[in-house]
Order: sequence, then C-alpha cells, then structure tokens
Amino acid sequence: MSVSKVQFFDYPSIYLRHKSEFNAIFEDVCSRGAFILQKDLKEFESAMQDFTGIKHVIGVNDGTNAMIVGMNCIGMKDEDEVIISGHTYIATAAAVKLAGAKPVCADIDQRGLLCAHSIAKVITPATRAIMPTQLNGECCNMSEIAEIASKNDLMIIEDSAQGLGARFSGVHAGGFGKFGTLSFYPAKLIGCFGDGGAILTNDDDLYEQAVAYRDHGRSDNGTVKALGTNARLDNLQAAFLSLRLRNFDEDMSRRREIAKYYNAILGKSSLFRIPKVSDGNDDYYNVFQNYEIEVSNREDFQAYLNKAQIGSLIQWGGVPIYKIPSFEDARSSAETYDKTEQFFDRCIMLPIHMGMTDEHLEYVGKVLTRYIEERAA
Repeated sequence: MSVSKVQFFDYPSIYLRHKSEFNAIFEDVCSRGAFILQKDLKEFESAMQDFTGIKHVIGVNDGTNAMIVGMNCIGMKDEDEVIISGHTYIATAAAVKLAGAKPVCADIDQRGLLCAHSIAKVITPATRAIMPTQLNGECCNMSEIAEIASKNDLMIIEDSAQGLGARFSGVHAGGFGKFGTLSFYPAKLIGCFGDGGAILTNDDDLYEQAVAYRDHGRSDNGTVKALGTNARLDNLQAAFLSLRLRNFDEDMSRRREIAKYYNAILGKSSLFRIPKVSDGNDDYYNVFQNYEIEVSNREDFQAYLNKAQIGSLIQWGGVPIYKIPSFEDARSSAETYDKTEQFFDRCIMLPIHMGMTDEHLEYVGKVLTRYIEERAA
C-alpha cells in the first residue's frame, strides 16, 4: 500500500466527484443570469422540505445568520437568556448576542451533547429559550429537553448546523421547536462552494417573517414591510446544493460505514470513548458530520497520527465557550461544567469525508491498530 497522507478534509474532492455535473450547473445558471432568488433556490428549498419533513425551509447566506435571522424574527430582548451547550462553536453564542440576548452555557452529557439535567440547573427567571446544538450529525436527547422546555414555558430553537440527516424518534434535526438552522459551509454534510445556510420551521408566521427579513424586509412585490437585512442564499450555490442533496443518501451511508470501521478498531481499547453508530431503533439516527472521540492521552495520540501523516482536529480549538474572553459571562454559577472540562481535555476528531478511499481507510485502520498494540505493550 502506498498512502502518504490522509487529510482531515479534502475540499477539492467535493468538486471532483461530480465535476461534469457541477460544470453543467454553473453554465446553466450563469447563462440564464439567475443569481438572486431564482427558481433554483426555490427548488432546493422544496427538496430540503421533502428530505427533512419540515414544513418550511428558507435559504440564507450562512448558518450563523440563519440563527440571527431566526432569533430576530421571534424578537429577542436584552434581558433574555438562551441556554446553549458548553461544547459548541463560537457562532452559537455569537448569534445569541448579536440577536440581543445573553448566552448561558449548560454542561454536556456522556455523548458530548447538551445535557438536559444541566439545563434545569441553569434556568433563571430571565431564561427564554433552550438552544440545543445537534452536533457531529447526532441529535441531543430531545424528549428530555422538550419536557424541561414545556415545564418552564421556554422555546426550543436549534443550532442544527451539523445535523442534516440526523433524527431523534423519527423527527429530523431542526424540527423540534420554533425553528432550527443548517449550515452549508464546505466541510458540512452537504457543503457549497463558499458559505450557505438555511432556517427550518413548521411555524407559518415565522416563515413569512424570515423570508422577508433575509431580503431587506421586502415582500414579493418589493414593498418594504419590516426591518431586514441581506441574508439571501445565492441561487448558484442553491443549485450546487440540490445536486449534493440528491447524492446525500450515498454520503450518509459512507460516513456511517467509516464510523463503524473506526469503532471496530477503537472499541477494543479502553484508551478511547467512541460514539455509537445508532440505527434509529433506540430513538437516535446519527450520520457522522464528524467522528469525534475521547482519548486518554490526546497529545501522545495526535503526535502519533501526525507522524503517520493522518490529519486530525481538536474541535473549537479545545476551548469551551465560557472560556473565550468575549463569552466569559456565559458561565453560570449554578454549574461546575465537570463533563465539559473533561471532554475538552480528551476530545479529538479523525478524518471522515467522501474523499476517503478504501485504501485511505485501511491505512488509518492499521495505524490505529498499531497505536493500540504499542500502548498496551
């Protein structure tokens, strides 16, 4: 075998897998001059509605603005608090602040996702919403979160940027509350050639507001009826995304196949905590946007991978939201964040993407096996 390097992510492979089809889309859209709010965007939104089973999909310019637009449409106030996970991207907390509210972190569970029991600890009279992050292609325990939200009269708004294809009890990520969001950043489950995002909602009024808000508050006839901004998903990117969505079942199957392969090797060692490849029979169906694990000696493990020229990544730079200077006020005095702290000392992600060949996968498997054997000796 001659594999010199396995990249953590292979961006050119997105284009090369369907090069002729992408080129044809580019020529078609450009020859029509169809760049802003055209039929390709409507077709993509409709296809995403069919895929997710969620009533409305609004394409916007990125996942961060999807959250900001959604929260602006529901009217966040300065005194409002939104509970988020300690293990999430800075965009989650930033979107809450940019919408005028305050993010408050809760601890995570054993899967690295927002913990319902910790949510209950950090609720205050100012809490207005719970914002689960559906992370790594896996949903939080939404039945527990929904129960807490109902008891405390709180909204659920989802950062499901990494959740496309993930389901809990048959419901697609983004479909559990007032609205959810998707990101189409190139490294996401389906990424475009730049930035893109979407708002998902079953709420008719929110849909009408968000459609106007993303286009400067304008109605279909161009009349300005509300405050808005420019947050439209480019029509060309929407056309590219429609192609990627048509191939998504194949992509999901491949990611789950890679995850099962990794689990078969790493599950033999007590050095690792690995994710479960669930089949939906236990409420969860995960699609592995990322393959994130915990390892006892992360520095040693990552150095070993680096020497073997295998890419890896420590998500969010290994820093919880509440330790970032701009968000230190997101720490709650009611929580110790023990699980989040332990997780960030141990978490690391292995390569899992559609550019990985069987040869790449076999090479990574041999390196992982060798690492386990050497550390057990």
